Amino acid sequence: MDDATTTIRQVGELLAGLAAVPPAALADDGLCEWTSELEAVGRIVDAMRVVAAAEIDARSSSRIDGLSDRYGFRTGAQFVEFLTRVSSAEASRRVRVGRATIVGTSLVGIGLPPAHSRVAEALHAGEIGVESAAVIVRTLDQAGPHATPDEIDVAEAELVASARRDSTDLVAVQARAWREALDPDGAEPRDERISRLRRFTIGRETEAGLTPFSGLADPVLAALLRSAINKANKTGVEPRFLSEADRQAGLTLVETPDGTVVESVTDPRTRDQRNYDVFQGLITAGLRATGTEKGEMRGLTQVIAVVSAADLENGTGVGWLDDVTEPISASHAAELACSTGLATIIMGENGEPLYLGKHKRYFTEAQMRALAVRDGGCVWPGCGAPASWADGHHVIPHSQGGPTNIDNGVLLCPYHHHKLHRSGFRIRMIDARPHMLLTPAMDPAQQWRPIGKSRIKAVQLRRIRAG
Repeated sequence: MDDATTTIRQVGELLAGLAAVPPAALADDGLCEWTSELEAVGRIVDAMRVVAAAEIDARSSSRIDGLSDRYGFRTGAQFVEFLTRVSSAEASRRVRVGRATIVGTSLVGIGLPPAHSRVAEALHAGEIGVESAAVIVRTLDQAGPHATPDEIDVAEAELVASARRDSTDLVAVQARAWREALDPDGAEPRDERISRLRRFTIGRETEAGLTPFSGLADPVLAALLRSAINKANKTGVEPRFLSEADRQAGLTLVETPDGTVVESVTDPRTRDQRNYDVFQGLITAGLRATGTEKGEMRGLTQVIAVVSAADLENGTGVGWLDDVTEPISASHAAELACSTGLATIIMGENGEPLYLGKHKRYFTEAQMRALAVRDGGCVWPGCGAPASWADGHHVIPHSQGGPTNIDNGVLLCPYHHHKLHRSGFRIRMIDARPHMLLTPAMDPAQQWRPIGKSRIKAVQLRRIRAG
């Protein structure tokens, strides 16, 4: 056993000892610090796993008598899967990230820099996780053939900076925006590829009497399903698609002082059961509508397709469907608006939708759709709540004369809406976009920061930076 392996075993023994310490014994501040430090150690270990997988792959290659071949495995990734007992997808991801982030060797034995040096530096320093690194590598490689090295370098620097402070989900959104900015013509081929991969399969009944089904949805179907499911699960919405048995289980009768009996229904279903019933209801509604004239069919849910004015005019670039992170081509968005009635909203240069304001106390449905376009969901940094869960918040309070229009409104989920009204955080509009001022403890510099997740605006900004 060599020294490196001995050291790793010793570290493992130390960690096993720490695992015996119950987190429940820690105070709140200590628990937060413990969690952060534990994750930092985990990132370093994950980076070492990537390096090891890449080295096994390099020694295996595809040649006869390579490392994996000597042990009876066709590829390095398959050998990594056997050694580590991870899934084949995880083994392949480690190899893929490793290839892009380790120093290579030329045919004459000279060291070559990593394909993604900025990702490599941050990954091996434990500053970003493997998940974020994999997202950055994959999306930049997709845009690579259509962008200059300088453009890729700018995008990589920004994405690594984002990965140092944001979750992988948010990094993925930023990465896709960069991909579209660097390769605006790439969306249409992806549309075709995604369409070919769509599928739905239904199996045979199990002994329990249930039938399994699964599939892969394209962005349009995913947007429709998520929109319907999110609305059904929104707090305060009357339960939909309830069976009579579920309705009776959740029914409560209350007699008012004047003798009137009032019915109220509490949804007794789990979230997964509600999702299933929504799906079944949509299928049933679709079957009932079969054979009717198209003009007589009433949409059960609405999905917004967002596209910038420049992309719509040029016929290039991308559009985004509500609550779906994979973009579609601008031409596809225009086609959907014509053929399926999806609402298409055009964005201006500053990412602002058309002015829809009316001086009413509550935001109208049209205004809420416009806010959803601009904000992309709850604007609170790090919050992933979709627009369908959010409330319209008056930046200048209505009680102080603030108008009820989209220039004075932002989307906040119920939790962060409550938080804003009872905290030191502040929001104001700058250039028709919401900005937040963090508390002095979080930001001693007290700088206004743009917030929101408008993906069209993100693409526009990245095209400017890359250009």
